Amino acid sequence: MDFLAETQDLLAQLVAFPTISTDSNLAMIEFLAEKLETAGAKVDVLHDASGKKANLFATLGPEVDGGILLSGHSDVVPVADQNWRSDPFKMIAQNGKLYGRGTCDMKGFIAATVAMAPLFASKIKARPLHFAFTYDEETGCIGAAHLAENLRGRDFTPSVAIIGEPTEMRIIEGHKGCYEYSTRFHGLEGHGAAPERGVNAVEYAVRYVQRLLELKESLRDLAPIDSHFSPPWTTINVGALQGGVAHNVIASKAQVDWEMRPVQASDADYVKANLKGYCDHDLLPAMRTVFPEARIETEVIGEVDGLIPVEENEARRIVSELTGTNRADLVPFSTEAGIFQLLGMDVVVCGPGSIEQAHKANEYVSVAQLEHCIGMLARLGEKLDA
Repeated sequence: MDFLAETQDLLAQLVAFPTISTDSNLAMIEFLAEKLETAGAKVDVLHDASGKKANLFATLGPEVDGGILLSGHSDVVPVADQNWRSDPFKMIAQNGKLYGRGTCDMKGFIAATVAMAPLFASKIKARPLHFAFTYDEETGCIGAAHLAENLRGRDFTPSVAIIGEPTEMRIIEGHKGCYEYSTRFHGLEGHGAAPERGVNAVEYAVRYVQRLLELKESLRDLAPIDSHFSPPWTTINVGALQGGVAHNVIASKAQVDWEMRPVQASDADYVKANLKGYCDHDLLPAMRTVFPEARIETEVIGEVDGLIPVEENEARRIVSELTGTNRADLVPFSTEAGIFQLLGMDVVVCGPGSIEQAHKANEYVSVAQLEHCIGMLARLGEKLDA
């Protein structure tokens, strides 16, 4: 079988599923389930509470402890307001590159693993191989958290996980966590000519953002001396500020969407404690002087722990043998890897494509990167026969 041609064909079909995180991924999951079942896998489709999204967990070989898990997320980021040269949901091959939303992040890896499934099935003996394809990674790793709950209830647990995020096939053994929040401000509407009679939610949201920016700077001084991340400190990003209805109306509602990427748990505790104190002792008393029912609420979108480098890591050893490199790196971006590590698995991140292409217009993965990935997976197949 020409695994490269099969992978490219599968990738074109996966790109055609517009699995933006706000929309359903069921059509793509059902497509992948059929492919894996045809290859002989036992497949479970695990729906979310709404029934509109699902994870896929599949197993080739015996359902016993100690298997190897290949994992990727099915959702992609939006394409709105991006300057695409072609239809983002129709893969285009040009000059050794495959363009389309998700080609790099991370349907290329998913396509390669599924294309190789018949080979895996023919090689497996005692050690099982698992596939995990999740929903809503881009919005807080919600699907992976759901999958982790399901895996905890099973009689068997994989011992190794390879997360195929785009790393240019480098082995990544550690990354920061990703904590995402939406903080909402509820004030009192009124006429802009009488600001003392209302509570302007936008103004208090701006003050909250200012505190976030102050914390952002103070975190630089808390960077661990031995931190190898770039940058070495915990970061904060304010992603969006929304509120108000008109120039002359006191805004009764506002929302701040923000995130932090901690290098250590104490930094996250420091930020959350500082913000709580600021709201409880400064912002809320001022708001409630005019409007006793004023409130500030923070919704946790996701708190995904980072991937912690460990001295003994079977996943790192296996992928090192498969790729022929002994080097393992750290990256600042976040993945689902920490969720699987908390389940007791040895985990690395390694997949085709560059993170520099992710989330951008004209996203692409090179054919050469897919070839490297297929080579790694083919050698993995041979190890399953050992």
